[in-house]
Order: sequence, then structure tokens, then C-alpha cells
Amino acid sequence: MKDLGLYLHIPFCASKCAYCDFYSLPSSDLHERYVDSLCKSIEMISKRHKDALFTSIYVGGGTPSILDSALINKLLCSISENLSVSDDAELTMEANPATLSKEKLSVMRKGGVNRISLGCQSVHENELKRISRIHSFEDFCESFALSRNAGFDNISVDLMYGLPEQTLSSLLLSVDKISDLSPDHISLYGLRVEPDTPLGRDRHLVLPDEDIQCEMYSRACDLLRTKGYLRYEISNFAKDGKFSRHNMRYWEGKEYIGLGAAAHSYLDGVRYAYERDAAKYIRSLEDGELPLPCESSKIEKSDLLEEFIILSMRLEKGLDLSVLSEKFGSDAKSKLLERVRPYIPKFVKEKDGHISFTTEGFLVSSTILSELI
Repeated sequence: MKDLGLYLHIPFCASKCAYCDFYSLPSSDLHERYVDSLCKSIEMISKRHKDALFTSIYVGGGTPSILDSALINKLLCSISENLSVSDDAELTMEANPATLSKEKLSVMRKGGVNRISLGCQSVHENELKRISRIHSFEDFCESFALSRNAGFDNISVDLMYGLPEQTLSSLLLSVDKISDLSPDHISLYGLRVEPDTPLGRDRHLVLPDEDIQCEMYSRACDLLRTKGYLRYEISNFAKDGKFSRHNMRYWEGKEYIGLGAAAHSYLDGVRYAYERDAAKYIRSLEDGELPLPCESSKIEKSDLLEEFIILSMRLEKGLDLSVLSEKFGSDAKSKLLERVRPYIPKFVKEKDGHISFTTEGFLVSSTILSELI
């Protein structure tokens, strides 16, 4: 059977975070119709991909936990009733602490969810308010405890660095407090200020400068390592090998189907995406058809090589040179080694047939990658 991943996009939020550039909408009366549309989408792809075995499923957003318990149950039942899901599949659902409850967690568990991704971002109230998060750290701690008590033994927590009003010491305190709760996985993302967001439009925005942000990342990595978290990707750390299997699918160039408004897919050498319009997605499914992608591109071999280099170098294990030769020829390997040589050993290391970034290299990875490809 064909190994596939599935991504379901829930584009609803109670309110928009000041930094968010993802497609999301204020909570509305579209919830039920949208979930019904997703269920119809799932039925359709089950007929198109009868030979598929889904080994990872990710329900993201937006805020999936904003859905009421009945709709969460309907969506999860549609997955189990229509798709062939492997016995050991990873099924992740994102949640915002302000929208999670004991009842919803129970429904998730019964419906097959075995991994929760909780957004925290910071333990400091001033930092949370500055980026328009609707929860407090106390709310987060309560949601984390509820998730553990509900039986979830794979919980991921999101943190951010480079936030307005954030200092090196405040970030390290956030990392310390979260790691003391012992989640199984921690994601640490650097803030990106996109133009069409409240932060991007804030003419008085003051952020930690570039040198401080580099120190934030480096020191946070050191602290996480001492707490038993292995960095396996530039922004992701895990205990006991609990890597995000669905995200690894993206980084390793494996195939996945995305359903819902703004969802992206990679299938049979083609990348495509649906329009950022939930109402249009709903209307199409109510008419009995999956919407046509708003963008679609066949990946050429040269593009595959670039993607292979970029995605592999995001990983701590780095790029396997033997796989590079096998996929793209020995000439591609020779050219890459020639280009990477000036960055060894400070920014790039070569070991056991792999090349990978050092911590210093991760900090300037975009610049280096532009030279490598």
C-alpha cells in the first residue's frame, strides 16, 4: 500500500494572533458546514486512493480545538470510517489552551488522537498580550495537566523567541518552566514579522536585535539539551525519540494530502494548494466536488535537488551524501561538497557520510543555503 500523510486545515480562531499570517478566520457560524465539507472531502479521497495507508494525520489551523465536541467527534469518525490508517499512526491535533476542555480531550482520545500540540509561546503575561494570545500561562498549565490526565503521553508545546518585550532572561525562563513540565516535544520558533499582520503594520514595533536573537536561540538550545531534549530539526526538540512523524514527512520529501481551505498537498510529483477561502471550499463540496487547486506545479528534477538540500539541511542529522548521489548522481554530490567546503567546520560539519549545520550554521542557514543551491 502507498504510504501517505493527511493534513486537515481548520481555519477558525477565537481571535487572530498579532504575528499570524496563516489563513484563519474569527469564530463564525461556518463551523458545522465546514466540518461536513471536510468529511465529504475525506470520503472522496478514500475512493481516489484506495491503495493508501495513512501513517500520519495532522489536524492544524487556525485552532482545531475551537470546534465543539460533537464536530470534533464527527471529523475523527470520518477519518476512521473512510481511511485505512496504520495501527501505529501518529494523529496530532493542535489546541489553544483557551479553547480546550476535559470533554474535548476525551472525545479526541476516543477518536484516535494520540498527540496534542499546545501553543504556549511564552510564560510571561506581557509577552503573551503583546502578540495577542488569548490565554494566560495559568490557562496553559491547566490545559497541559488536563491533557496528561486524559491519557496523552505525547504532548508538544510551542515556544517563540524574538518577541516584542522579550529578553534573553525572559526567554530562558520560559524554556526552563516549560521543560520542567516535561512535555515530550518542544518547538522553538523565531518570530517572523510578515507585512500583512498587526505586528507588520506596527510602526512602533521594537524587537530584540539580530545578535540578541542569535544568542537567544543558542542559549535556549543549550538549556534544552541539559533538560534532555534532542534537537532533531532546526526548531524542534524531543525526548525519547518522540519526533513529529508528520512534520518529518515534510522534511524528508514524502507525500501527503491536504484538505480544507488553504491546505497544501504533495502527491505524484505535484505540489498544489486550495484557495484561502473557507466559504468557497464549503460551496464546492456542497455541490459534490472538491475545489480545483488555486496553484499547482510539477516538481522538476532541478527543483527536487534544491528541495532535497534545503529540507535535509534543516535536520540535525543533515544530508546523507550517499542518498544525494543515488537520487541525483555523483556530479551533484561533488558540486555540493565544493560549495560547502568554505563553511566547514564553523558552520557545517561533515561526519559519517552526512553534512549538517552546527548551531552557528543554523543561525545563518538561509544565507548558506542560498550559496549551496
